[in-house]
Amino acid sequence: MKTILITGANGNLGAVTVRKFLDAGYKVIAIARSGSELGFASEYKNFELHQLDLADENAASSFITEAISLYGTIHGALFLAGGFAMGDVSKTSGTDLKKMISLNFETAFYLSKILFQHMLQNNYGRLVFIGARAPLKVEQGISAVAYTLSKSLLFTYTEILNAEAKGKNVTASMVVPGTIDTKSNRASMHNADYTKWVSPDAIANVMEFICSDKSLPLREAVYKVYGDA
Repeated sequence: MKTILITGANGNLGAVTVRKFLDAGYKVIAIARSGSELGFASEYKNFELHQLDLADENAASSFITEAISLYGTIHGALFLAGGFAMGDVSKTSGTDLKKMISLNFETAFYLSKILFQHMLQNNYGRLVFIGARAPLKVEQGISAVAYTLSKSLLFTYTEILNAEAKGKNVTASMVVPGTIDTKSNRASMHNADYTKWVSPDAIANVMEFICSDKSLPLREAVYKVYGDA
């Protein structure tokens, strides 16, 4: 049984992903501020939920160090925690930028930097980060500058990790979703064509593929899960 860490586990994508990995036979260590969407997981013996401030470097480092000591091996980690904010260049303050970097980069960095070394020592590991289309198509980032910049850090970070892990069975992957079909997105974009959006389940399938042995030959992968949008 592989052990997988999932942050942002109580979100729209997180809860679906937790269920996907539990059903596929993984041990899931979930991290979220609450478990309101994870009631179903109590039926599984291979599930545990932890509350943690992922942007607190000391707390994150202590948690993951203890987890590695407790479980021996953590095979993969999915970094789903994050946030979004609108604002063009003229409306983006330093505070706005720092908030987005904290939510979208630091919440992944503090855990993954320690997990990465653990995986290198074991010669196996899968780190999966959630990207965005805006850093790849910068015109889409004009109205969300702080968000776009924070996500761009993750793209560069994965390249650094993959460069260091070259020759080892350790990978960092970017999953880049299009508009995700969730209740909140439908409420905020009620005139959109939902049929072109990508479902949380489809994204979860891609992440399970990355963490499975089916992805063993792949390196430096960016998965564009756009649906038809």
